[in-house]
Amino acid sequence: MANLVLEQELFFTAFEPKTVNRYVMYIEGVPAYLIKKAERPKLQQEKKKLDHINLQRYVKGKSIWGELKLELYDPIVPSGAQAVMEWVRLHHESVTGRDGYAEFYKKDIILNVLGPVGDKVEEWILKGCQITSVDFGEMTWDRDDPASISLTIQPDFCILNF
Repeated sequence: MANLVLEQELFFTAFEPKTVNRYVMYIEGVPAYLIKKAERPKLQQEKKKLDHINLQRYVKGKSIWGELKLELYDPIVPSGAQAVMEWVRLHHESVTGRDGYAEFYKKDIILNVLGPVGDKVEEWILKGCQITSVDFGEMTWDRDDPASISLTIQPDFCILNF
């Protein structure tokens, strides 16, 4: 019998790639327009080896959500450094040495990837994010680049809604 062509293969299928410059990230206390760069979530699956006689088999171990790196603009008003430092103070207050409760310093973050007309085409919810490192950048006399802040966050887990 002759090979039949499927109807789905016969007609043109529209293809629109997601682009890296169409996104909005929402972090409580940090204005969305300050977020210059943001990584999408990363997942690592551990493997466990099972030895049985003369055979090795593998099963899944722990699922580990990786750190995400963000880069923020640091304008004069509103101060990006001040917004980040307020979140850092929920983790640890430098003046008193007091550490905060996870209930206060862990935040849920939303990352929306946008389509060409501004519609949400992908939504990530990053649950229980905490700051693992902050770099407030350098100041130098030999350039006039805008100041920026590098931020690394660790989520407990991530959910891809759509």
